[in-house]
Amino acid sequence: MKSEILATTFLGLAVRSIISLYSYSGYDSPPLHGDYEAQRHWQEVTVNLDVGEWYTNSSNNDLLYWGLDYPPLTAYHSYLVGLIGKSLDSRFVELHESRGFQSKEHKRFMRATVVTADVLIYLPAILYLVYCIDKTFQGDDKLFLFTIIATYPGQILIDNGHFQYNNISLGFAAVAIGAILGRRFYLASFFFTLALNYKQMELYHSLPFFVFLFGECVGQKSFSSFVTQISRIASVVLSTFAILWLPWLGSLQASLQVLHRLFPVARGVFEDKVANVWCAVNVVWKLKKHLLNEQMALVCIGCTLVAALPTNILLFRRRTNVGFLLALFNTALAFFLFSFQVHEKTILLVALPSFFLLKWWPNEMIIFLEVSVFSMLPLLIRDELLVPALVSTFVFHVIFKCFSSNSKQSNEYPLKYLASISNILMIIIVVASLTIPAPSRFPDLWPLVVSVISCGHFLLFFLWGNFQHFTCKIS
Repeated sequence: MKSEILATTFLGLAVRSIISLYSYSGYDSPPLHGDYEAQRHWQEVTVNLDVGEWYTNSSNNDLLYWGLDYPPLTAYHSYLVGLIGKSLDSRFVELHESRGFQSKEHKRFMRATVVTADVLIYLPAILYLVYCIDKTFQGDDKLFLFTIIATYPGQILIDNGHFQYNNISLGFAAVAIGAILGRRFYLASFFFTLALNYKQMELYHSLPFFVFLFGECVGQKSFSSFVTQISRIASVVLSTFAILWLPWLGSLQASLQVLHRLFPVARGVFEDKVANVWCAVNVVWKLKKHLLNEQMALVCIGCTLVAALPTNILLFRRRTNVGFLLALFNTALAFFLFSFQVHEKTILLVALPSFFLLKWWPNEMIIFLEVSVFSMLPLLIRDELLVPALVSTFVFHVIFKCFSSNSKQSNEYPLKYLASISNILMIIIVVASLTIPAPSRFPDLWPLVVSVISCGHFLLFFLWGNFQHFTCKIS
């Protein structure tokens, strides 16, 4: 079993290494370039400026040019990577002069930092969760699950292709989920706090964590046990937050400035075409013409909470392992569909719990994972990652079919016909978008088609996930 896990790890790393040879976000696209430049610029800022200046606009830190807008743990990571980069070549992070810096050596360095995070954090975290998920899990089941996650194209294409470090926050979140399943609540609190302080999008997972942990505290046999349990969990969370935010806690203005950077309401409900409800609604009813950003933000908060509450109320009343995973899936999908400032890449936050639902609903979840990659197609095409996206998705599908060929569930399942229709529809749209030019009147036709079709799938999965949670009798 250990040799198979090791082989799968090397397979996952091989796929990542191959995709990292391709282009990345913003390559040869001045003046702002893309996410690759954003990550490089954060290294430049953190290495050259005092920590108190990292989130503040100044002559040395133009926040309009990829200003730091992730929590402190991302900033510390940028600082560490920047120091290593500076030791290799000071041009990588030279203040002002390094903007838009591109070289083969720098690309290799940046790609290596992502793979390093995969090796040190993401893949070990996933393996930990695979072993925590269920005591009845057999060796073949664990190998199947780890292989599917290690070769999932979505995370690989975004981190090792487009260029980001979602593997770090997702890895921390995976350890936290595994700790919940293993009833290690203090460990879960610590690692989820790390995840939230690396990327604020981990708020997608926050409600189920809060509800589960609070429910466990309320479920204590005595009031003193309740106070002890909740005090210890709160101490872990607050002390971790305090340590990470320490440089900004001495000033209310500094703390508020960091928060302002983390939640930029002025950007609008969405930027690019994204597979959520608001982008689909915007096709027929232009949101910006009827609602101010602040009004839209309130609408998003209200709709997201309404969509997420049922599954979390049920989780509070019935805290099972499968129920927790379903609540994570449903809540993250509610956030993706209805919340403010959603990006294509945040579907990865829904993909994380869907991995571990594969044990019980393999065919349904594989449809979701393939649609999640399809939903990012416009972004991947823009980054010149279409070929690796198509090839890696095909390989991913073949791997699943090889593992599930002997499964009793492989031929009959509720969403069987949806799978066939979805696959045919996605293939038709991909071929059409590559061969039929969009009319000049509607230049964004194909990205919009991809977004709306994907949104329709995600709405169906949101309903499916809630139905499963309310009817599921698996513990």
